[in-house]
Amino acid sequence: MKKKFLASALAASMVGTMFASMPAFAEEESSSAAAEEVTSAAAEATTGEVPNYDDVWAEKWADVDTSEHVVINYMTPGDAPTNDATQKMLDELNAILTEKVNAELQIYYIGWTDCLSNYNLTLARMDGSVDLVGTATDWLDAWPNAKNGAFLELSDEMLAKYAPVTYETVPQEDWDLCKYNDNIYLMPEDNYAQWTNHGFAYRLDFAKLAGLENGVHSWEDMTTYFKYVCEHKDELGIVTPWDSDGSAYATMAGGWVSSHSDFVAIDGLSSAALWGGTKDDLYTIVSPYYTDADMMVEFAKTMKEWDEMGVWKTDVLNNTSADNREDFKIGKTAAEQHHTQTWTDLVSKTPENVPGAEVGFFWFGEEEKNVTALNITHGAMAVSYGSENPERALMVYDLLRNDAECYDLINYGQKGVQWDVNDEGLRTVPESYNSDTESITTNFWWGRNDLLEIRDATKDWDKIDVMYKELEDASIGYPYGKFVANVDDIQSYINNIGEVNTNYMKQIASGKYTGTAEEIVAEYQQALKDAGMDIVIEELQKQLTEVYGDAE
Repeated sequence: MKKKFLASALAASMVGTMFASMPAFAEEESSSAAAEEVTSAAAEATTGEVPNYDDVWAEKWADVDTSEHVVINYMTPGDAPTNDATQKMLDELNAILTEKVNAELQIYYIGWTDCLSNYNLTLARMDGSVDLVGTATDWLDAWPNAKNGAFLELSDEMLAKYAPVTYETVPQEDWDLCKYNDNIYLMPEDNYAQWTNHGFAYRLDFAKLAGLENGVHSWEDMTTYFKYVCEHKDELGIVTPWDSDGSAYATMAGGWVSSHSDFVAIDGLSSAALWGGTKDDLYTIVSPYYTDADMMVEFAKTMKEWDEMGVWKTDVLNNTSADNREDFKIGKTAAEQHHTQTWTDLVSKTPENVPGAEVGFFWFGEEEKNVTALNITHGAMAVSYGSENPERALMVYDLLRNDAECYDLINYGQKGVQWDVNDEGLRTVPESYNSDTESITTNFWWGRNDLLEIRDATKDWDKIDVMYKELEDASIGYPYGKFVANVDDIQSYINNIGEVNTNYMKQIASGKYTGTAEEIVAEYQQALKDAGMDIVIEELQKQLTEVYGDAE
């Protein structure tokens, strides 16, 4: 069977660079042969063939004692499924895992309610109830958990032996980004194309009517677009131009900063990403929210203008019933603020519901070509320190990530039930599929692999490929992957600053502040100072310099 991947050119490029700086195996002769097998198998992706690593696993695992059947518990955030489809998929998957490594997989769900607290508490127990852990450095406390001893140190020898394909296909520079105190704790999802940068999906057909023939490419264009939609919403069939629920205040502010500066944020310090460097001086800590009054005043003025023209409802900060994204798909709203991945769905699905609709995407930072590629540890797999079977856990992960049959099951489900393939090699949904009774929930966001991905037939790949190429050309790699901030002494200041930012930015980003833009921004920046902004900047600079050297 053949699969179509993100692009043959991309795959060829990956094969060319993926192995240029691979780490060496512990045993040079056997590892050299294994590396050749991995390279050869991965190279098949350039021709559309499914890579097969069976010979690699046969060689590396030949002397591993798998006589005892073990259960590997994989922990992931997310609510447990309410039907039995996931278990049916696991039954099929576990038959394969049992044959290959005499193990089976169970999924340990951490529900979304109080998710992070329960997630960390479960890891802290280290009672053997968890083996594989889906984690992230920017939203799931990967570094604090590594620091606190919740994750197992993964030596090169251990990875080379028990996760040989993952070990060989992750470049050395990516492994370096998975280290804390020079020890590897994470296996990164570093070979999966996704863009989680934010922006506005909008109706390109409306933009053309507004005189924006080439679409929206700036905040100023967005104002022009919204003005036209507000003035003509009845004839356009629009109920509310953007039925915001007021929760995007931090993202909106961050988007404005990206579009009007060369600021590059450090992930994981706070949800608002207030600290970072600049593209020409990455390792000098700045916070434009705090220091650039002119830029923030213009943001406040623009948001007041949008509020007064009626872009959102008057009760935007209490608009809890909003379902803007679904309304956008059926033509009732004219904009949706979210990330590029969301736009890929909207650009594909909206024209099906609204004949003649075209969906464009204005990405934040577009004016300055200021966008950062996703941190490769936005999704990563770790092994719990309390795991009773860490070696077998690594073997199972290597199969889930790199064996086509296992990969399809954990990501898509059972062929013929949840998915199928059309004549073009694209992934389809069977006509008999019932999402209520047959949807699966695995949340496998820690090992997706473009060499094994099957493209979704419902997506408009012609438009998506163009957007991905535009972002790829404009982006820089995330530059702070080795920086693990120790915030113990400044966490209280960070918390206070976060509270200040939330209180003020809710008002500013919705245009619901009193007084002038200059007055509210001056209050905001003074409140940041009073909350300890200078103290945090000084401490972060000290730590950043220790990692990357003197920025000067």
